[in-house]
Amino acid sequence: MDIKEVEGKDIGNIMLYALSTCPWCKKTKALLNGMGVKYSYVDVDLLPEDEEMAVEEELSHWTDDMAFPTLIINGQKVIVGFREQEIRRTLESLGA
Repeated sequence: MDIKEVEGKDIGNIMLYALSTCPWCKKTKALLNGMGVKYSYVDVDLLPEDEEMAVEEELSHWTDDMAFPTLIINGQKVIVGFREQEIRRTLESLGA
C-alpha cells in the first residue's frame, strides 16, 4: 500500500485516510503540516482496487461512515471530516 510519511514532531501514530481530489482532505493535510506533526497518509482513490477495498474494510472497524478525511490518532481517537478545532485540541493535548 502506498502510505506516505510526513516528517514532523512525533506525538504518536497519526494516520490520515484521504482522497486526492477532496478539498477537505487537502485542508486536513495543510492543518497537520502547519502544526508540524509527523503523520502518515494514504490517498485511497489512487490505490489499486484490491488495496482500496482492503482500506475500506479496515475503516469499517473504526467508523460506519465511509467518509473522507478520516484521521485515526494512536489507534484510539477517530475524527471523520475536517473538524479543525477537534483536530487541534486533540493534537495539542498530545504535545503538538
